[in-house]
Amino acid sequence: MDEIRGDEIRGKAEGTATVPLSVLDLVTVGQGRTATQALRTSVDIAQLAERRGFHRYWVAEHHSMPGVASSSPAVILAHLAAHTGRIRLGSGGVMLPNHAPLVIAEQFGTLEAMAPGRIDLGLGRAPGTDGATAAALRRTDRLNEGADDFPQQLAELTRFLDDDFPDGHPYARIHAVPGPVQATAEGGVQSPARPPVWLLGSSGFSARLAGVLGLPFAFAHHFSAQNTIPALDLYRESFRPSAVLDAPYALIGVSALAADDEREARRQVLSGALSMVRLRTGRPGLVPTPEEAEAYAFSPMEREFVDGWLTNIVHGTSDEVRTGLDDLAKRTGADELMITANAHGGEARLRSYELIADAYGLPTLTA
Repeated sequence: MDEIRGDEIRGKAEGTATVPLSVLDLVTVGQGRTATQALRTSVDIAQLAERRGFHRYWVAEHHSMPGVASSSPAVILAHLAAHTGRIRLGSGGVMLPNHAPLVIAEQFGTLEAMAPGRIDLGLGRAPGTDGATAAALRRTDRLNEGADDFPQQLAELTRFLDDDFPDGHPYARIHAVPGPVQATAEGGVQSPARPPVWLLGSSGFSARLAGVLGLPFAFAHHFSAQNTIPALDLYRESFRPSAVLDAPYALIGVSALAADDEREARRQVLSGALSMVRLRTGRPGLVPTPEEAEAYAFSPMEREFVDGWLTNIVHGTSDEVRTGLDDLAKRTGADELMITANAHGGEARLRSYELIADAYGLPTLTA
């Protein structure tokens, strides 16, 4: 295995934060906004996150959702790499069963060459979409096989990243480029380093696999809160020290939105909640405005869903959000919090990250 050090994985808490703070971006598109505007907002947030000492910035693979423009994480990460210079960038995650492992190794090898030492490769086994779209992506309707084959796909991807297929393997003479092979070629000066691999999950499967392999683990608390502590416990119980990590390292994705007053925070998160209602009932669309969400007549079943959904979103003033995040970190023992803000407009999301940074006294870093 090529050199991967734990310090490429473990973050550093800044300001008064008890754990490192990071950002998860879904590149949300609101009503009346375009994907171009959403992607420009992503650049603005990434630059703000870098300037204010957030540790990493990840984008998540989703498909066939009008309100989420993050279908191509590698493309977005290349764009963000060109507009930042220090913050770690990564996928949260790439849904590996949707892709050939060699393709992902090539994409993230290219990103590593663009932004050396700043790229994370987070991998999930879910499709990141509905079954029909997954079938179109994979050119097959045998979707369960893709999920069941995830450990084998992961092993193949790791071999491509490390360029260490054994002699006699059908892929022994195939190399992911850019990659380690360039360091061993005659006259080669390519760095042999490659992005650290993270496993992502919302249940116990990836938690156990990450533990057994000694890999860092990211849990999707923001949409599977009831499974967070059991999955983290399973990860820690299953953990075996590896060349990557000598001890477990787990981050959790957290929905959080801060605003200048509590009512405005409630307005903003309600629009995201209505967007989720529509997604869960087969009506995905652009993220509605706060005004539409406030005027929407929720059915009793929808209201029950929204109330439950909002209990898992840390929202309010900056002090309230800081208290909520601190409580969550303490309750789960998470080593890092990765904050995602689902709101209609980019202005509200930018303001939220700025307020959270201020609440923790995060430094304002210079270039």
